[in-house]
Amino acid sequence: LATTNLFSAQNLETIEVISATKSTQSIKDVTSNVEVITKDEIEEKHFTTVTEALNTLPGISITSNGGLGTSSSVFLRGFTSSRILVLIDGIRYNDVTSSSGAPFEHLMIGDIEQIELIKGAQSGVWGADASAGVINIITKKAKTGTHGEATLEYGSFNTKKYGMNLFHKTKDFYVQGSISKLTSDGFSVNEPNKSSINYGTRGEDLGYEDDGYDNLTANIKAGYYINDENKIDLSHTIIDAKSDYDDYGQDAYNTSETNDSFSSVSYQNKNSFATTDIFVKKSIFDREYTEPLGWTQKTYYDGEINEYGAKTNIPYLNENSFVILGADYKTFEQKNDMDKKYNNKGVFATNSNKFFGNTIFTQSLRSDNYDKFEDKVTGKIGLKHYITDDLEVSTNYGTAYNAPTLSQMYGLWGANPDLNPEDTKSKDIGFAYKGFSATYFHNKIDDMIDWQNSAYTNIEGTSTLKGYELAYKKDVIEDLIINVSYTNLSAKNEDGEYLARRAK
Repeated sequence: LATTNLFSAQNLETIEVISATKSTQSIKDVTSNVEVITKDEIEEKHFTTVTEALNTLPGISITSNGGLGTSSSVFLRGFTSSRILVLIDGIRYNDVTSSSGAPFEHLMIGDIEQIELIKGAQSGVWGADASAGVINIITKKAKTGTHGEATLEYGSFNTKKYGMNLFHKTKDFYVQGSISKLTSDGFSVNEPNKSSINYGTRGEDLGYEDDGYDNLTANIKAGYYINDENKIDLSHTIIDAKSDYDDYGQDAYNTSETNDSFSSVSYQNKNSFATTDIFVKKSIFDREYTEPLGWTQKTYYDGEINEYGAKTNIPYLNENSFVILGADYKTFEQKNDMDKKYNNKGVFATNSNKFFGNTIFTQSLRSDNYDKFEDKVTGKIGLKHYITDDLEVSTNYGTAYNAPTLSQMYGLWGANPDLNPEDTKSKDIGFAYKGFSATYFHNKIDDMIDWQNSAYTNIEGTSTLKGYELAYKKDVIEDLIINVSYTNLSAKNEDGEYLARRAK
């Protein structure tokens, strides 16, 4: 019996999250709606892709154009992928050259320690691209000593997956590396439509070519402890992928190649007064599409995000009260044939307090300055109260904005350089008792960016995305867990029309 969440592994006393406030906190002390997928669940369920894992969570729905490696979209409470900020160890994974946000189809399950999903507007903490929430993928950390892991899997469509992780850590330094390879012959995505006499017959049975996929993901991390108060950390991740796909329903020999990399260098000083981090991060996106339409047509996408910043965490009053102050500078650039870019400067502050041992109150405020858009000030406020150890109530309100991507402004299809950021207001209220939880959410988007009349445009008026989530987890008997979740969603534009591709 495959359950959707390994409830027995979800010990709330030990699970910690980072994405909610940019600081490590116990999940019990976070006011936001948080879902966590632990490494125990990942290993127990043998997920292949991150989207498979995410699809087990309430409020998430997935659409895909085929098998492994084909374009996939993640919807969070009706928000599209482009409105979800995706991070790998805190490094931005949203593709600046794409209008679709993060390329979820290339995220394989490898050396992942934990996946965090923070729901609701998070721009007050993270800035743009976090209108719906944040997904932070955290890779495994080295443990003292020398350790190793190896995996090997084989499945349908000649699918093979193999990889290894190596870790070495002493009191002075650590180094670790992981590599995983996945290959699959795939199957034909193209199938005959209802008007065809072959309707109901799979494409491969009609002689259509298979849409195969190859993915190589590798990661290396290292750190040096200068002394008890100072350390340096480095990380570098590459994702190289090649996939075959059918365009516009045709059985075509189209291919796409992806060569992305994500790097960071950080310095941390920790003393009795505060913990300060200074960091540099870089995301590189390199995609190439080949379409043999009687001749070979190639399309390139070459983008880069650079981020520089610092933040300091200052505890006060008690161990559960702190304030975070920080600033960052980011550049977004699409190089291929257009050399378009813009930059962003931001300052932010987050304060969190725990009163009387059972009430958590958190506030965040951020100011962003873009060289191409109007300045934005966003914020977030959250409250959680434990009536008893088993019964909790929480509520959150936040404002957010989503800046248009360079692809939407200057891309090959539907470009509109006059696009403006969209504004979002988000609120939710929920309660949880033992294994049961219920959450009501209500989001309003002004000037939503969408495809209309063959171009990207700001839709006039307010779009409303609202609904509720129910979830229940319980240990029935030893080694048997029941898990049920239900999401009801209404996603409509100003005229009351349902937004495309959203599940109801």
